[in-house]
Amino acid sequence: MHDTTELELLALNQELLDAIANGDWAAYSRLCDPKLSAIEPEAPGQIVSGLGFHKFYFDLGKPSVPRQTSICQPLVHVAGDMAVVAYVRLVQKLENGVPKTVASAETRVWIRNGASWRHLHFHRSPLDS
Repeated sequence: MHDTTELELLALNQELLDAIANGDWAAYSRLCDPKLSAIEPEAPGQIVSGLGFHKFYFDLGKPSVPRQTSICQPLVHVAGDMAVVAYVRLVQKLENGVPKTVASAETRVWIRNGASWRHLHFHRSPLDS
């Protein structure tokens, strides 16, 4: 069972993923630290820092097909003002009218500043389907 802080982090993490799925830059940038760093397939072999890299994708416009994002098997570690949320992310969408689910393994690091949490770093790896 998750405690109150873990539940808060899971809710924030879902809000972040929903912002990504919906192309909601305002929500995404509110949840992220300006120094956000990432290791992800979109930046092959590189660690990207800051929000500019990610804003490029939001500026392309909102997704034209509906998406649903689920967090599976979450594991939350809280150590003082830092937290790690690890899980498998499932994204359901339509491709050429056919339902498709894409899976990735994700680890997201959150930092608490006062009463609020901000997303600081993530590592995402696609999983074969």
